[in-house]
Amino acid sequence: MKFSKLGTTGLEVSRVCLGTMTWGEQNTEEEGHAQMDYAVDRGVNFFDTAELYAVPIRAQSYGRTEEIIGTWFQKTGKRQNIILASKVAGRGPHWIRGGEPMTGDSVRAAVEGSLKRLQTDYIDLYQLHWPNRPYPHHGNAMSGKLSFTDVSTAELEDNLLDILTAIDDVVKAGKVRYLGLSNDTAWGIMKFLELSNAKNLPRITSVQNEFSLLYRADDPYVAETCVREEVAYLPYSPLAMGILSGKYLTQPWDEKWRYQFAKKISSDPGSYRFTEASTNAVKAYKDIAEKYGLDLPQMALKFVDKHSFVTSTIIGATTMDQLKTNIDAFDIDLSEEVMAEIAAVYRQYPIPY
Repeated sequence: MKFSKLGTTGLEVSRVCLGTMTWGEQNTEEEGHAQMDYAVDRGVNFFDTAELYAVPIRAQSYGRTEEIIGTWFQKTGKRQNIILASKVAGRGPHWIRGGEPMTGDSVRAAVEGSLKRLQTDYIDLYQLHWPNRPYPHHGNAMSGKLSFTDVSTAELEDNLLDILTAIDDVVKAGKVRYLGLSNDTAWGIMKFLELSNAKNLPRITSVQNEFSLLYRADDPYVAETCVREEVAYLPYSPLAMGILSGKYLTQPWDEKWRYQFAKKISSDPGSYRFTEASTNAVKAYKDIAEKYGLDLPQMALKFVDKHSFVTSTIIGATTMDQLKTNIDAFDIDLSEEVMAEIAAVYRQYPIPY
């Protein structure tokens, strides 16, 4: 296993970050424990979770993933071996603090809840799951879909400062070590850095955004910001909700599939990713993988890992076989010929969803 520096923290995190969001809904507690055992045996020291999980999200499974990690910590005694990341939810599900926008008070309350479920005294990396303002993720990356003039910059800055002040409180109390963002932009990163510098408040350590063969909105703009400002880049959904496994090309969407399951109980199952363009792009990427004797999911994962601005790629799996294959992907390499053919497909399908 290879490791990278996590921003300016001095921490070294594995290039593979174990995503956990299926535990408690699509996976049992026992299966979650088995995944953590295996990942640690393979050298993974970085776990990512959120108060929102399990996914697909619903009130009955809220916080369940953190609970499963907590019982694993208690069973194994390996809390000190893990760099643990979690996230605070903002405006959204009504069962999480009434669905209200993120504030300093909601951050303080969320930290306490997560610590209790995780059965730990501290969280290494505490991330803001999504901004209160409009943001170009979750299907909104296409030009013309967002308006940035509905809320004043001064109002946004007041809210960010309130949140940063709360983070400062929990850092000083020893409950959180470092602050990260998620689903944010170059402006968001720079504004947080500006405020933290001006007010001597905690500095942004990382940003966790979607990045894959199918979705590359952060390259080059967020990518350059992260490199220049020493902010760790943590890509999630490197297989685009499983689309880049290729399974949806050959098998029907029955009730066992995550997409259909999510459709029944979640208002945002990620269905925006299922387009004619994304299907055609996956077919083209699959042809490249087959031509060079590669496994498509492994090619997709290694593609993300090869980018110089990437710190650690967040993977997830519902079966042990998937987990093993995913971790193995980081030991392969992609030739210049493969990368050139991938680039050619990208020019055909730059924004498939």
